[in-house]
Order: sequence, then structure tokens, then C-alpha cells
Amino acid sequence: MGDLTCDVAVIGAGTAGLAAEHHARKVGASTLLIDPHFAGTTCATVGCMPSKLLIAAGDAVWSIRHAEEFGIAASPRIDGRAVMARLRRERDRFVAGLQKDIARIPEATRIAASAAFCGPDRLRLSDGRTIKTRAIVIATGAAPAVPEVFSAVKDRVLTNESLFELADLPASVGVIGAGPLGLELGQALARLGVRVELFDLGDKVAGLQEREVSDTLRALLEAEFPIHLGAGPEAEPCAEGVRLSWNGQSRDFERLLVAAGRPPNLDGLELDAAGVGRDEKGQPVCDPETLRCGTSAVFIAGDANGHRPLLHEAAHEGVIAGRNAAALPDVTAFSRYVPLALTFTRPEAAVVGHIPDRDEDHASAEARYDDQGRARVEARLGGLVRLHARRRDGRLVGASLCAPDGGHLAHLLAWAISAKLTVADLLDMPFYHPTLEEGLKPALRALCAEIGAAADETRREDSPCA
Repeated sequence: MGDLTCDVAVIGAGTAGLAAEHHARKVGASTLLIDPHFAGTTCATVGCMPSKLLIAAGDAVWSIRHAEEFGIAASPRIDGRAVMARLRRERDRFVAGLQKDIARIPEATRIAASAAFCGPDRLRLSDGRTIKTRAIVIATGAAPAVPEVFSAVKDRVLTNESLFELADLPASVGVIGAGPLGLELGQALARLGVRVELFDLGDKVAGLQEREVSDTLRALLEAEFPIHLGAGPEAEPCAEGVRLSWNGQSRDFERLLVAAGRPPNLDGLELDAAGVGRDEKGQPVCDPETLRCGTSAVFIAGDANGHRPLLHEAAHEGVIAGRNAAALPDVTAFSRYVPLALTFTRPEAAVVGHIPDRDEDHASAEARYDDQGRARVEARLGGLVRLHARRRDGRLVGASLCAPDGGHLAHLLAWAISAKLTVADLLDMPFYHPTLEEGLKPALRALCAEIGAAADETRREDSPCA
């Protein structure tokens, strides 16, 4: 086998890597896509899709258990093996569709191997060949971190890469990590009849920066399973499986689900040979608008750069990195999406845009869903939305929330921020009755009043639903 050459070499065939290779090839660059397995994206295999399948099963149980609120008598019978079999069956359908897309990439472009740098523009493959290239895109994704403190019970540890392969639901699970992944999976398992308790050293949940929203979400979730914040439990084997001890307490669980973060997967790349600057954590430093590492020929996209480890961001970063790698040395600074991060708990939580410090330049207001009309109709009461706007022009800049169908509300707010709308602009728009969107109006009105923009509002004050 001889050595290879190309214009753009992409390491990793996940969401970012597939997008980078496609867009580099689309503009005329010769490309090579390097991956040892070509197994599919994190989203399809062990992330977004299987986790939502588990959440959907939990939602079905929840609906049955709470049907009595509507005068309907019902009780669920949970078949854990059937739940997990359906999850894998549907997950595998998503993966199969992705595999068809991968198969459409020219066969000569796909290199089934691992890669490491042996120079700023050269890669060494695990099959012994080398690649000489004009530009390299690192898109190696991320992998779950399992802290050393849990090594004594490693045979009982689950991560998002192993949970979905269980043949049956466990009887009990201790969850480590109050981020989106830990909360989503913990709540879904609890709804499916698993005894769940969650632990985190921090003092907030779901990556929510604002204390009021975090505390609201925590209180709503704790109606279903205990959440221990400020707790870093120690683990040891026990007859049931794992004993967790913290703050003078202990509890036994069958399994331990570690959702303590997914650091960039950079091991084995031999980055010292790449000639790129790195931060104190060893992470390559890149320009977030070009994804280029300094003045090198190296770009880094998706979860591998640790900036915004979300699927829609990985896809966008793949486009940016692929196009810029193909155009090197002429690179373009791309506008980035308004930040949007969702947690698919019930209620859903989100952080949108920029959450400013509490200062005189910004105004903030909130709306509660404790007695909101549509939420009451659907027996989904509870939640809080905090909106932030600039005083000088009334533009919406950010929001954090937990609310029924909060993902839909978050999208509307992200689009409004992208369009540079003011709070008065939003109040000029139609709010159908009865909807969850109506629940935003108290916060929007309070913001208008505070920043002196109420005079621009044209809503009908005589409306019975205003």
C-alpha cells in the first residue's frame, strides 16, 4: 500500500467530520475521511436518539400514571426487556439510515484506520501508510469521562455508551452528574420504575446559570427522584452492586450511571507534531469563527473542540471547517448561531443566547408557569422563564427557562434573538389562545415597562385574553 495525498484530510466520521468532508469535496477539494469503524454518529448510536427513545418510554408511563387527573383510571405494566428492545430496534433504524449516507461517500475517500500527526501537514495511519495533505480537520468527537474514584466498581458502571445495551432495566441506579445527560436519563429511568438518586458536586442543574431557574427545575424533578447537590459520593462494591457514601449517608444501587462529562477525544493524535497552540488542558486553541488553529493548516470541529458540544453546532462547525480547509490559506470568519442548549427533562429546560450579568445595561423579567392556562389544562403546571433585554434598544439578548414544551419556547426565543427583535416587536406578534407561548407575555410586558418601550406596543388592551 502506497502513501496517500489529498487537499483535505478529515479525522473522524461523526456529525462534524461527515459535514467537513462533504463540504470540502463539494467545493472541489480532494478529500480523505479517516475513521477506524465508521460506526455512525454519537447522536444516532449512543446520544440524542437512543436517549430520546428512553425518555419517550418514560413519558408513556407518566401519562398512564397521571391519567386519573383527567378522570381516567389506568395503571402501567412495564416490561423492561421490551422497553430496551424497542429502544435498540428504533436506534438501529436511525443508524442504518446514516450508514447508507456514509456508503454514498466514494469508497476511495473512506479510510478505515486510526490517524496520528507526524508533521503539521502529514498523518500516519494505523495501517502503516501516511497522508500528505494541505489541510487537516480534527473531528474526533468526545468520550464519556469516568473518574478514578469509581474504579473499584467499574464492572457496575454505565455510561451513555453502555446503558442502551442493557437487556433489561436495572432495579436501581445511582446517577453521577446533574448536567443534561444525567438529568434526562435519570428522570426517564425513574419514570420507568427504576429507583434513582442523582449526585453532583455543583449547586445548579442542567447547566442553568440562573439560580432561580435551576432551583425551580430541581424542585420539579425532585417530585420524581432525589437530587443531592454538593455531594461527591465515594463508591465501593456491595451485595446489591454499588454502595455510594456521601455526607455521612450511604445508599446501595444495582448500577452506577456516570454522566460526569464528555471531554474531547484527542488521545493518540500526537498533537505535539501538529504544531498547534494548546491551552492548559492540552486542548488545541482555535478561532471559533474560522475553527483554524492559529496560523496552522489544522482545523478542529464539533465535540472535539469542546466549545459547543451539540449536534446542530457540530454540523455547522463541520461546514465551517470543511470550507475553510478547502480554501486554505484564504479562510472566512463565519457568523455563529445564537447559542441554544436544551435539556429534555420534563419540563424541558434551556439556555438561549447570552445571559448578562445583572447590571444597569440590561433589564430582566420572569414569567411563571405555576398557574398558566394551557399548562393547567394539560396538568403540566410548574416552570419559570427569565428573559433579558438591552435597555438602550430593547433587544432581546438571552433567556433561561424550564417550562412545559420549553424546547419550543426556546426555539422561538432563539429565532427572535437571531432576528434582532425587541421585546416590543415580540408583543406586536400574535399570541394564540390558549397556548403555552402566551405564558411569555407577562415577562415581555414587564420588560417593556422597565425599559420604557411600552409606548411602541400595539396589542389590544381590551382583549379578554390580554
